[in-house]
Amino acid sequence: MTKFGTAFRTALLVVTALFGAALAQGARAADSVTLVTDFGYNGRHAYFFVALDKGYYKEAGIDVKIVGGKGSVNAIRQVAAGNANFGFADAGSLVLSRANDSIPVKMVAVVYARPPQAIFCAAEAGLKTPKDLEGKSIANPAGGSIPDMFPAFAKAAGIDKAKVNWVVAASSALPGMLASGKVPCVGQFTVGEPLLRAQAAPKKLVRFAYSDPGLRYYGNGIIATEETIKSNPDLVRRFVAATIKGLKSAITNPAEAGAIMHKLHREVTVEVAKAETELVGELAQVKGKPLAEIDPAGIQATIDVVNGAFKLKSQVKADDVYAPGFVAK
Repeated sequence: MTKFGTAFRTALLVVTALFGAALAQGARAADSVTLVTDFGYNGRHAYFFVALDKGYYKEAGIDVKIVGGKGSVNAIRQVAAGNANFGFADAGSLVLSRANDSIPVKMVAVVYARPPQAIFCAAEAGLKTPKDLEGKSIANPAGGSIPDMFPAFAKAAGIDKAKVNWVVAASSALPGMLASGKVPCVGQFTVGEPLLRAQAAPKKLVRFAYSDPGLRYYGNGIIATEETIKSNPDLVRRFVAATIKGLKSAITNPAEAGAIMHKLHREVTVEVAKAETELVGELAQVKGKPLAEIDPAGIQATIDVVNGAFKLKSQVKADDVYAPGFVAK
């Protein structure tokens, strides 16, 4: 073979190898996953859509479909059933699901590092303190963390939980029920306050946050099944990293996040999405801790709060409900 022929063959082999590597990368980039939210599509979810719109998931080799959930319990069950690869759900609900139903789902990153649950009441109802909730009705969707964690709030705030009436209603119906006076109070996360105030206007609202009486526990984070965590940790790591990148971008520029959310879901206004993203930033950022990193002490505090408010079928340890190592230091 001539020197030219040898050189040509070598070049061809190099090109073939590079092409093969590109194909392999392309094949790996075909990971298709579904993420289920806690409740529908709201401004508080903007960072997921920032990661989608800016191509962070694509850069991580993931094709993500985001579907709207129907509560944290529903999200946990959808993930456990294999209908979604990842979910966004409440840590307290996760503890209850593990303890009472042995659902093998764990949290791999936390977004709400502080309690997000709250009850909002029409100011005209005259409620001044949490104790005033006794004898009143609170509307909230079924399967949500607000009624799940209410016994803990009631205990901390000195409320007789048996004297509070819960009314099941669709999330979209809550503002109208509050505005029309059908119920004096509704459940809502603190991050949902901008939308609720806008929809209930001109009525003024009073907020009773679960953190007010001193409760400290984790709220929502990213969840996956034990099987996914064990069999495909690289996928979990890439998904978490891309989501955190979107979260950092959204917190840094809430106005841009709001615009992206409105572009992809026209029913969510830019102003509300911006305001909700700002509130997400307040819940997510913990001084001295990497964004979204799970602290075992935070998980244990959540377990302790749940244990103090419920009679559980089985005891739960921290490593039963979270998996460490998926958030980069």
